[in-house]
Amino acid sequence: MNHPHKIIIAGAGGIARAAGLILMEWSKVPPSLYIGNRTLSRARDVANWIQEGTSKKCEVQSFSLSPGEVTTEMEEIFQKSDIILDCLPGGLAPEIAAMALDYNLHYVNLTEYVSETNEIIEMAKNAQTGFALQTGLAPGYINILAHSLYRDFCKDFDVEVAGKLEFKVGALTRHAVAPHFYGFTWSPVGVATEYLNDAVVIRNFRKTKLPALSERAIIIIDGITYEEDLTSGGAADLPDALEGKVNTLDYKTLRHPGHYSWVDEQIKKSGNEKAAVKSLQEKMQEVIPNIEDDQIVLYAAVEGKDAQGILRRREISKRILPQYVGKHLLRAIQTTTAVPMLQTAQMLLEEGRKGIILQSEIDPVKFLEGNFIKRVYGGNK
Repeated sequence: MNHPHKIIIAGAGGIARAAGLILMEWSKVPPSLYIGNRTLSRARDVANWIQEGTSKKCEVQSFSLSPGEVTTEMEEIFQKSDIILDCLPGGLAPEIAAMALDYNLHYVNLTEYVSETNEIIEMAKNAQTGFALQTGLAPGYINILAHSLYRDFCKDFDVEVAGKLEFKVGALTRHAVAPHFYGFTWSPVGVATEYLNDAVVIRNFRKTKLPALSERAIIIIDGITYEEDLTSGGAADLPDALEGKVNTLDYKTLRHPGHYSWVDEQIKKSGNEKAAVKSLQEKMQEVIPNIEDDQIVLYAAVEGKDAQGILRRREISKRILPQYVGKHLLRAIQTTTAVPMLQTAQMLLEEGRKGIILQSEIDPVKFLEGNFIKRVYGGNK
């Protein structure tokens, strides 16, 4: 941040930790931070962890945050703060957004959940503060990167439409073992949800829905073979923004070969219904370990014919590993998820935007060259 701000972080998980620490270490002017969580002891632990890990003088206060009710302490903090960074589970997003609306705060969240996102869009469409949604890695950064590729392609090749826009992310372990070929590096319930809910895509220039895990393929990125398949939530608002402008558009999740076949077996046993999310999650947690040593692999490409009818393709790939911020080593999933949220929050605070802001409405040039983004993702090439 370039100016002093009072920032609330809702949540006490890995992304909340990363966001708080990065704000302290990488801001030109460290903010005053308030860490809120239903379990006060967890909020205190995060506050202490940030203070122990930063080299800057900082002010971090923990408090008990109860979605659905506002205590006297919460009211005092809301009244003097500027923004809420919502790092809680996606199902709670509408409740936290409602609090931001009631207290005239900016609001930024991470969730890939579609119904909760739509609820907030309806709730805050006339807000006098900014509500930036789905601002993590996927949805979030990858959508802005893909949109940038599309815009540059049309400008450079003097066209108004493209044939394909594809973007993919994998939160992966460095190694993979049978039978599942996977390790948890982020929320198990988030993984189960994206495997079972429909994916929003563009086919034949029209926005539509397809079942998750219904278009599997092999892809080689930087010489390494992965499997890709459709999953829910990652496309954000690009299908709406680019309908009629791209023949095909989709978001896919990258996995080590063999993982999706194992998931298919588990889904057949539990039934491919929304109610099966819990069943699939529990089965995965029984046999899949949590692994700290992670990596993020991402890829985006645009393809189409130029003004002379020559078929062109442009691609970007990145591989991001854990890195130290202050005295703490952060996992790749932490940094890659936290910094898009922080870059977006800085935009809201410095530009004073109002109402709903979705990924297609963020200036990709300014965002991708942002001070938080470049320290994790590097440049836009």
